[in-house]
Amino acid sequence: MTKIYKSILLALVAVLSVGCFLRDETVSIPSIDILSIEVEGLKSEPAIDIVTKSVKLDLDEVVDLRNVYISSVTLTEGASSSVEFPGYFDLRQPLYVNVRKGEIVEWTITATQHIERYFSVEGQIGESVIDTDHHIATAYVSKSQDLSNIVVTALKLGPEGITTYSDDPLSFTDFNDSVRQITVSYHDDIEEEWTLRVLTKDIEVEITSVNAWAKRIWLTAQGLSGAELGFNYRKSGDEEWIAVDDVEISGGSFSACLVDLEPSTEYEIVAHSNDNVTPVTKVTTEDAFVLPNGGFEDWSSKGGVVYPYASGSQPFWGTGNDGAAMANTTLTESTTDIRPGSEGKYAASLQSKKAALMGIGKFAAGNIFLGEFGGLQGLNGLVNFGRPCTARPIALRGWVKYNCGTIDEVGSVPSARPNLKKGDKDEGQIMIAVGCWTAEEYGGSHSCPVTVNTKDESTFFNKNGKDVIGVGELIFTESTDGWVEFTLPLDYRSVNEVPTHMIIVCTGSRFGDYFTGSTKSKMIVDDLELVY
Repeated sequence: MTKIYKSILLALVAVLSVGCFLRDETVSIPSIDILSIEVEGLKSEPAIDIVTKSVKLDLDEVVDLRNVYISSVTLTEGASSSVEFPGYFDLRQPLYVNVRKGEIVEWTITATQHIERYFSVEGQIGESVIDTDHHIATAYVSKSQDLSNIVVTALKLGPEGITTYSDDPLSFTDFNDSVRQITVSYHDDIEEEWTLRVLTKDIEVEITSVNAWAKRIWLTAQGLSGAELGFNYRKSGDEEWIAVDDVEISGGSFSACLVDLEPSTEYEIVAHSNDNVTPVTKVTTEDAFVLPNGGFEDWSSKGGVVYPYASGSQPFWGTGNDGAAMANTTLTESTTDIRPGSEGKYAASLQSKKAALMGIGKFAAGNIFLGEFGGLQGLNGLVNFGRPCTARPIALRGWVKYNCGTIDEVGSVPSARPNLKKGDKDEGQIMIAVGCWTAEEYGGSHSCPVTVNTKDESTFFNKNGKDVIGVGELIFTESTDGWVEFTLPLDYRSVNEVPTHMIIVCTGSRFGDYFTGSTKSKMIVDDLELVY
């Protein structure tokens, strides 16, 4: 019976340390992995993913993909590789590497390379279209432009500094037949036959994209290069047009972001190129979603478990209290220690503790998150992350009070923190992410799509994952001077994608899932709100 209780305790205590399941590729426990790689011509750090067993390389444009030099690869201690390094490799296709240590794990190394290419002419409308598959570069001009007297202002169709052309592209003037041919050569033996086209457009200015958020609208348009380019907008029903400031212009393309708008409101927008004006485009801003119980005023208890929502209401926030209750412990609860100027009575107190059951103790981090405790799968704890939300906030704002304790409990240590030991400072964490997660892919439900199994690191949430649209993270490495207000901006990979869910996590000990942290660490959060 003792063995069963021990297994349950270990599983449930792992559930308590929710914040630490939110990790990037650098925080992991080594198994049979590629730990590091050095490659000539990298533009950025290699992306090593221990979950998918993949390495992604972003190479400079002058690198020959057929002959990429990998100077060194570091593996899990004691492991060997089926591929001998260092060496030169053709990375136009994936390189498969079997890493062996008792068993064999296949890793995949892939490379991406972006060669900047452009073709521009005087009087151009909008951006040129570069078709790399068919080697066609097309620029657009107005119908009034004389195609027999075109001035080419810039051309680049190969890697910088190592590309030669069969003709001087700036000498091309006659595009009356619409096309000119040019041979592009680089890497000594690569030759590409390119077609240069100059075509006319019926219109001189057009809006190419409108993306409305709750309080801002992202705009892009194309107009005549060298002309006066810009936007005007107004709320539908108003008479006066407002000129848009801070328009970014690149040749004949221009863009802007309207700010300080009203949510759920229709606006009218036009773009202009000199005296030419587009038809009116109408767009409605999104609703400004408000975090339920963001001030943590509503609490309830059932069966000895404290919950961060009112009795009978729909749960939105979750904690590790369900698991802690097995050890008669509460990690997250209300406190009257509220932030200065608060109109409420309570805040959320997240206290890291050592939970014990039948004489067995394990460290557990205080936490609160969007989601819910998912129960047990066998003897492993499950945590369901995320709540449905299509909003696109620009930041998470709130108040935090953090006591950063000295680590007095050390369990399994992340490989990225090999020297983490007793006496080191603990770390707190606040994180927000929006993305498109599906229950089918991540094992959760519609309301909480991402399910983490506390004993399966491959299920841990990756803030750099392919389904994350925007993310922000705040790490506390020392105690705050009492209450401090914070604004945590989200970094979006795209302004066009609309999320399906939101994840927020606050924890007093970010390495708690490795049973590592301080029993003196305590985070109090109050009045969390989304900024639009």
